[in-house]
Amino acid sequence: MSAPSTTGQLSLWRKIGYGLGDIFGGGSGVIISFYYLYFLTDVVRIPPGLAGTVILVSKIYDAITDPLEGLLADRTRTRLGRRRPYLLAGIPLIFLSFWALFYPSDLPQEWQRFAFALFSYLFFSTVMSIVMLNYTALQAELTLDYHERATLVAVRIFFSTLASIAGAVLPLEIVRRFPDVYQGYRVMGFFFGLVFALPFVATLLATRERPEFQRPAAPLAWRRTFLFPFRVRVFVYTLLMYLLAFVSMDVVSGIVIYFMKYYLGRGEETQFVSGTLLVTQALSLPVYLWLSRRTAKHIGYAVGVLIWMVMMLVSLLFGPGQPSFLVYLFAFVVGLGTGGIVVMIYAIFPDIPDVDELVTGERREGIYAALFTFTRKVSSALALFLVSQALALAGYAPPVEHIVNGVRQLVEQPQSPTFILTLRLLFALVPVLLLMPALYLAWRFPLTPRIHQRLQTVLEGYRRGDPESAFQHDEARWLRQHLIGGQS
Repeated sequence: MSAPSTTGQLSLWRKIGYGLGDIFGGGSGVIISFYYLYFLTDVVRIPPGLAGTVILVSKIYDAITDPLEGLLADRTRTRLGRRRPYLLAGIPLIFLSFWALFYPSDLPQEWQRFAFALFSYLFFSTVMSIVMLNYTALQAELTLDYHERATLVAVRIFFSTLASIAGAVLPLEIVRRFPDVYQGYRVMGFFFGLVFALPFVATLLATRERPEFQRPAAPLAWRRTFLFPFRVRVFVYTLLMYLLAFVSMDVVSGIVIYFMKYYLGRGEETQFVSGTLLVTQALSLPVYLWLSRRTAKHIGYAVGVLIWMVMMLVSLLFGPGQPSFLVYLFAFVVGLGTGGIVVMIYAIFPDIPDVDELVTGERREGIYAALFTFTRKVSSALALFLVSQALALAGYAPPVEHIVNGVRQLVEQPQSPTFILTLRLLFALVPVLLLMPALYLAWRFPLTPRIHQRLQTVLEGYRRGDPESAFQHDEARWLRQHLIGGQS
């Protein structure tokens, strides 16, 4: 396998091989967002407060481990590179951890079921962090070209979206094939564990890491490692745009099954409505790729945010008995918005280590990926924890278990008007309030295609060891001021 292209252009095989890895990230994320809280409350029968605690505790754990994992990855030096050894080790661990995550414990005591769920989530979260941190960091090495990176991410998001569609539609269909709901979830976890693990074989075969990015690691400086990134203007803007949009998605994804089932009375259509949204995301990728080439990545992001904000306000007009075509049309247009957000924010990420290299002279993709992963997990956990508490305070009535002819069945209970109102407000207004500052940050985003080209020109001179000219000195100083904020 040849080394990464120095021209910036990637072969189709390299794009596909890399993109296949995000089947794990996209598919598992959707299954967890859509079904895990419901799985804990309605299948494992843990109260919503405790279910939210499972997620919150695991993210506090991630707060300690994620930055250390990123530091370790950046300082790893092996024949396979810095990133790929972790992807190789992740193949069996992905399978085992996802299967354990959706293994429905039927232990007799509530605290025992809570403990099992907490342990399995911690196991999965550790594997997810290590694998996806290194996978995300790897994309910054495969090409240095601003627009080619966007194309690479579009391929990645395409496979991620396909996996997300499968993750939205198939889990409940698999579960319903079995008269015993517990057995159904065991089979579902086993099946998706294999689906998420095996594509990394292709990722390992298709990718190589840049030798010039594997120079001996500099002496460890904790302040520069963990605090300096938050002084980089471009990183802070990107991080906030990422968190505000994706926490909005977490809130909607976590309660959509409740919204469909208990408000619209269409619980059996949840996976098909979600699938419509995700199909639209995939279809929108070429549009946003074209838009980013004509303008910039942050412009595509802003367009997606605007579309989504408008549609969430429209959802306030929905009610039970809504015509089916309107529900699916709503999902279609929301997909147009979220598709732009997802592909553009991931396309922006590989440009961040370039800005960092301007000051540190190091390639620290792992640290930046770790900080993104860490803050994403903490914010997601807090969002789902608060949502679960809101549902509990609103008077959520969980299903009651009955055993009929030796088969366990769950009988749903009617919900109160207070619960329904809380559900509607969470679904519609929380995303709008979070997306408003995200839109402002996108409007003010400082890294344009032209400025990124100027940055790459300066960095190429530094990597070659060229003597610094007066022009290069002035150019680097201006770039630091504009992209970092005058910090050095």
